[in-house]
Amino acid sequence: MLVEDEFEDRELTEPLQTLRAAGLTVVVVGAVAGADYRGKKGEAVVKADMAAGAAKIKDFDAVVIPGGHAPDKMRMRHAMVDLVRDAMAANKPVAAICHGPQVLISANALRGRTLTCWPSIAIDVKNAGGMYVDKPVVVDGNLITSRKPDDIPFFSDAILKALS
Repeated sequence: MLVEDEFEDRELTEPLQTLRAAGLTVVVVGAVAGADYRGKKGEAVVKADMAAGAAKIKDFDAVVIPGGHAPDKMRMRHAMVDLVRDAMAANKPVAAICHGPQVLISANALRGRTLTCWPSIAIDVKNAGGMYVDKPVVVDGNLITSRKPDDIPFFSDAILKALS
């Protein structure tokens, strides 16, 4: 699970709890290992287990990108964008909620894909070659996307299904 400051609190913490409750090992990947990252609402602080520069997609089964303002920061981190690009190329599940698809746009990974996102970036998704639809969750092959915190149960269920 990728992390940067100002993530949408529930969009990181709730899927993280759901995945861990299902018995999965979740590694939180940030710009700096051991650094604390704060949610935009101040409800959560998450510590990065690993630096993005040390993360290799061969060591992971999936990538999860929370929303909020964090994806705008993540897309400036070449190691995070490369990790997402590599996951898409390896056909591993990549799940992005809210503004998370901004990282996929920077990874040039949306051409010909159907997805959803926060409405304000729908035009960016379309300009990147993706087809935007307004649904709680959209699964297009290995790509899983959702719009907002209300969609988290659908989002988390889709991630679990992809990993089963």
